[in-house]
Order: sequence, then structure tokens, then C-alpha cells
Amino acid sequence: MKEFASDLFSTLVFVVIFFSTGDIYIATGVAILAGIGQIAFFKLKNRRIQAMQWMSLCLVVVFGTATLFLHDPRFIMVKPSIIHWAIGAVMLKRGWMERYLPPVARENLSREMIDGWGYGWAALMFGLGGLNLVIALGFSPEIWGYFISFGAIGAKLAMFALQYTAMRSTVIRNLRQAAPASAD
Repeated sequence: MKEFASDLFSTLVFVVIFFSTGDIYIATGVAILAGIGQIAFFKLKNRRIQAMQWMSLCLVVVFGTATLFLHDPRFIMVKPSIIHWAIGAVMLKRGWMERYLPPVARENLSREMIDGWGYGWAALMFGLGGLNLVIALGFSPEIWGYFISFGAIGAKLAMFALQYTAMRSTVIRNLRQAAPASAD
């Protein structure tokens, strides 16, 4: 979760500031500064900056700046579709998920399973992007707000729970199968 939270740092800052202030423009400005500050911190500490972190920074800066200049509610509502699609595109890279898995999972899961879940996440991102676009353009801002706050986040939490359960049970099964062999 630490890696995941690091990748989404500026998004998490945005959510906290937005729900604290109710002002999308203040939250956007603070999120842009947080994203830039995070990358600067990593550079100063000579930490490797992952592709997902660069992508997150680019999305926050580009779309955040557009939000600040356009002041267009429909753009703000459509923006998550573009972001979901961009994230989905990055998730099409084979092996992207490995850095989020603990060593025991990497050692006891097949490459096919890990990549399969990675592609599943990409499909979810593309699907959520499409659904967001339909809701943003066809429904009220209130309905969109509920979808983006609860529907999109709920779908991601459900996917995480499903993946965690499947991977955990596979790791446990593989470890149990290997235990008698190592005892011999």
C-alpha cells in the first residue's frame, strides 16, 4: 500500500483538501504543488521515480492547470475519464504490478497471474473512464459526484479485495504444496 499511496500522493492531497475546504480550485493548486514537491523530494533523496509517479505528476500538472484556467464544470467532470484512460494505458505494460507485491507473492505467483491481474486493472480503468464520460455528459453534476466519489472508488476497492483474496489464496496453496516437498 505504501507504493500505491506514493503513486497517488497528489490525488490523495487533492481529496483531503477538497473535502476539507469544498473548493476545487484550492484543492487543485495544492495538489499540483504536492506533486511537484514529491518529485523534488525524491530527486533530492536520489530515489528512483517510477513511471506511475511521473504519469501521476504529469496528469496533475496538466489537468490541474487546465482546471484552474478553464473554470469549466464539464471539463472537471470529463477529466477523470482521460485520467482513467491514461492510467489504464500505463497498466498495459507487462509487469507493472510487481513492484506493489510483497516478495512472498512475487516468489509464489505465476507471471501469468500477476500480468493477468495487471491487465484486469487496465480493463477496469478503461471501463471506469468510459462510464465516467457517459455520466459526466448525460447526468447532473450531483449524480456524477456520487459516481466519482463512491462508484469509481468502490469499484477499485472491490477489485483490490478480489485480487487480494485470489492472490493470497494462491500463495497459501503454493506454500502448502511446497512445504511437504521441502520436508522430504
